Amino acid sequence: MYSNLFSPQSVAELTAALQTQFLPAIWETFYVTVLSTVLATVLGLPLGVLLVAGEQNGVLPLPRWLMSVLNVVINLLRSIPFLILMIMVFPLSRLIIGTTVGTTATIVPLVVAAFPFVARLVESSLRELDANIIEAAQSMGATPMQIICKVMIPESVPSLLQNFTIALTTILGYSAMSGIIGGGGLGKIAIDYGYYRYKYLVMYAAVILLILLVQLFQSVGTKLAAKCDKRLKNR
Repeated sequence: MYSNLFSPQSVAELTAALQTQFLPAIWETFYVTVLSTVLATVLGLPLGVLLVAGEQNGVLPLPRWLMSVLNVVINLLRSIPFLILMIMVFPLSRLIIGTTVGTTATIVPLVVAAFPFVARLVESSLRELDANIIEAAQSMGATPMQIICKVMIPESVPSLLQNFTIALTTILGYSAMSGIIGGGGLGKIAIDYGYYRYKYLVMYAAVILLILLVQLFQSVGTKLAAKCDKRLKNR
């Protein structure tokens, strides 16, 4: 694998791949990752809020059986390895997208895998909130929805942004795995074009680009979280 890594032939293969395949693959990876994160957040954010607000001592108590069902479903989906989950949701992908192969089709398993993870991250962020803030809002006569929308979520924005960044980078890693089932992006280049065809320099180049994308997303997310943190502004 390493003996001819930088041979003239390997360098020529990498040059050809850079010119013809890498730019569309970077866009596909970016598109799938961002869209999947947005959809997972749309599903996971309200679910995470319910996990906190719906407790017996929460601002919007829900029946115990319903809370138990939510927790079981989330834990069940989170416990399934992503590669197996991709295969299990083939019927859902075919129903929604019309196919199980391709870049767009991988969004369905990515969202199914990510939204329970996002829900737990949202739950973690909301549990960090000072209980005195919620009690103050309740003493002022705020309704449960007002407390959720105007107190809990706004006060947790810095932590939520940090956790959404974690979700984004996790989904990016999942998107690379989707190359195994025909998904596009850098994962497809690394697996199909690099590993299966023994073009290891191309594979390593795709991995390096994935690392750079993770660093980019992490840096942007960290800066946004710091910018929204009131504690840092008051220093």
